Amino acid sequence: MRAVQLAPSILTADFGRLADEVRAAEEGGADLLHLDVMDGHFVPNITFGHAVVEELRKVTSLRFDIHLMVSKPEEHVAFYTEAADVVNFHVEATDHINRTLDLIRRGGAEAGVCLNPGTPLAAIEESLPTVDQVMVMTINPGWGGQQLIPSQLDKVTRLRAQLDKGGHRARIEIDGGVKVENAAACAAAGADVLVCGSSVYNEQASVAENLMSLRAALAKTS
Repeated sequence: MRAVQLAPSILTADFGRLADEVRAAEEGGADLLHLDVMDGHFVPNITFGHAVVEELRKVTSLRFDIHLMVSKPEEHVAFYTEAADVVNFHVEATDHINRTLDLIRRGGAEAGVCLNPGTPLAAIEESLPTVDQVMVMTINPGWGGQQLIPSQLDKVTRLRAQLDKGGHRARIEIDGGVKVENAAACAAAGADVLVCGSSVYNEQASVAENLMSLRAALAKTS
């Protein structure tokens, strides 16, 4: 079983203590930090923009995994590539997938594509040789705290087989509803990175304790 990375999403963190919440993720052993940028158009919610990302860059050494849930992402990527390690955009939001991938790379970041639950793998088939990461949404994007859609794990399994068969380097990231109860199933389906929001930032336990519980669940699959 491949080593799976954990990427806490600050979407469900306390925005009044955001710097502290980010530090808690780093101290708790997170592998990278997932930052959801929403514009109120592509998804109904609005979160934050590049100014917040740049300020958070100053308080942690964690790798930044930016998730652009915005319309026309090709017009936004330049604002994020300096602070980000990976910039992901939705293929449903642009007519120019390869152009957007190129803009991200020219900015110095790795490039990722995201697929909504209703979007087939065929939408990215021609771009697979050039992407660094494919994010499979296991919820409908826009809000944290949703339940993982089980049927999306079959999409992950099919994507894993497609990547392996083609010899492509892209990582698979699962975003949406990842919990202790399903983390092992996500890993078994072929995920390399798990985005974990409300399963890390909640009132039931500390960030470090929640990350430890997720790692324990993943260890059972190795």
